[in-house]
Amino acid sequence: MIAAPLRVAFAGTPEFAAQALAAIIAAGYAVPLVLTQPDRPAGRGMKLIASPVKTLALAHGIAVDQPERLRSDEQRAALLACAPDVLVVAAYGLILPRAVLDLPRFGCINIHASLLPRWRGAAPIHRAIEAGDARTGITIMQMDEGLDTGAMLLREAIPIDSDDTTGTLHDRLAALGATMIVSALEQLAEGELHAMPQPADGVTYASKIGKAEAAIDWRRPASEIERAVRAFNPFPAALGHLGGVPLKIWRVRAVPGQTGQPGAVLAVGPDGVVVACGDGALALLELQKPGGKRLVAGEFLRGFAVNAGDRFEMPDSSGD
Repeated sequence: MIAAPLRVAFAGTPEFAAQALAAIIAAGYAVPLVLTQPDRPAGRGMKLIASPVKTLALAHGIAVDQPERLRSDEQRAALLACAPDVLVVAAYGLILPRAVLDLPRFGCINIHASLLPRWRGAAPIHRAIEAGDARTGITIMQMDEGLDTGAMLLREAIPIDSDDTTGTLHDRLAALGATMIVSALEQLAEGELHAMPQPADGVTYASKIGKAEAAIDWRRPASEIERAVRAFNPFPAALGHLGGVPLKIWRVRAVPGQTGQPGAVLAVGPDGVVVACGDGALALLELQKPGGKRLVAGEFLRGFAVNAGDRFEMPDSSGD
């Protein structure tokens, strides 16, 4: 039971945030307003598409506001008018100015998909997999004006499995975040939620994923490339260029005992296309050509010729 019912405004945009909003609604909290990003054009027709958070809010009859920014009194008017006790924020996409942070009685609480202070910033799930972290988690934090620098309220870890992609890990973290934010709101209402400053040690930053990072540099060790393939699945998808054709590489596995010039195709078969890396080799298990579908190697090779001795191209530079 909620001792003192809270009015919970919500700010978020993608599916990660929608799961949290759904949990808050299901827990019985009054949600007077949802903030989300403006509708964006998407798909071949470039039609305006509502965010998952907006779609969910409207389905529950919740008022939605979509300001481009929150800098002016006019842009903040809807939030001010709804008089929330707390603003829950999850993958919203806008920086909150001090006027917004100070507006709710209990401030603004963020659901962040990492174990802070590791992986502050825009792409914590991608970067945790890419770096080879053994675990990650959710931190519920009190927001301040810094980049994910606020005091921690709740923190829970989960393992990163050896076959996790950003897609699979995202789904597990979204579910965890949804559960934790309801617990945080319950504790907040009871006066039992306590803030702990983030430690000064262990700070890392998860920079936004750039499409240029998708190009595979075969000079890197096989272990690093394997993690990058998983980190960039589903977005932006790792790319290997063969004969001038960009191929999306969705799934790979290490091949022990194989060596060769980086990028060289060492073997081709229904179980995979084996490519030499700077250290070791990888079998490409699931690929996609432009305009085609994601296919396992055996099916892919029926429509795209790859031969031993072919060589994948190198990107212009390894870090750009």
